[in-house]
Parts: sequence; C-alpha cells; structure tokens
Amino acid sequence: MRSIRTVSLPKHCIRALEQHRAQQEQERKVTGKKWQPTPGQPEGLIFTTTTGRVTDPRGLNRMLTILCRDAGVRRVRVHDLRHTCASLLLAQGVDARTIMETLGHSTITMTLDTYAHVMSATLKAAADRMDDALGLDEPTEESDGGQEPHAEE
Repeated sequence: MRSIRTVSLPKHCIRALEQHRAQQEQERKVTGKKWQPTPGQPEGLIFTTTTGRVTDPRGLNRMLTILCRDAGVRRVRVHDLRHTCASLLLAQGVDARTIMETLGHSTITMTLDTYAHVMSATLKAAADRMDDALGLDEPTEESDGGQEPHAEE
C-alpha cells in the first residue's frame, strides 16, 4: 500500500474537511501550549487528539461507532469505508485502474481480486450500456415469436 499519495476528493468531502480544519484550528487556539504534536509527527494531520497528537486507530473506530449510532446506520469500521468507496466507484462505472490508484493498491490484481464480487453487477451494466450504444431494443415476444434466438447456418 502506498500511504503517501495525492487523492482527488468530491467537493462535498472537501467542504467537510475545510470545516473540520477550521474547528481543529479553534481547538488548537483553545488548547494553547498544551497543543503538542508528537515529535517527528507530520504537520497538518486531519485526525488528531485534542492536544494535537496522532489519533490511535482504535479511537477513530470508536468515533465512527458513535457517528454511526447517532446517524442510525449500521456500525462500520474505518477500514470498511475503503470497501464502501471501492464498491460505490465500481457501481458508478469507474475503471479498476482508477480505483486501484485511489485506494493505493500496489497492483491492479489486488483491486480486481478484492472487489470481483462487486464487478459482476457492473458487467451486466456494461452489457446494457453496449445495447444502448448500439441502439438495440430488447426483443419482444411478438417480434421474435417467443423463441430463443438461433444462428442461421
């Protein structure tokens, strides 16, 4: 996994992150000298403790559990959000290579193997899109006599 990379985000996410950054700056001002990131910690972390330190992954999962409860949705873990992202992108017809880059997988094989179960639905959608592109309508029982199509010899 490539942990440092540029990721394009939807505008909705960018707005939420900007709001979070503003809130974090307020917390930083209120905390004052108690805001002391861990030595060697990268600047600009998104998720920190109230004193500016790296958030423990278990803490993120606890926060997500609370958010899910408050939203009235099924509990998910932070890692589950990656799967949700990939599944939504596949359902929207985004190509596997782009999803691989977004998730930071080292190979496209990893992406395809991990999300093959979701891809079956996109394969059907791709076939339907091909029908649309070719301008083919679905045959009716009247037009084909209700019989299975067969090849002429």
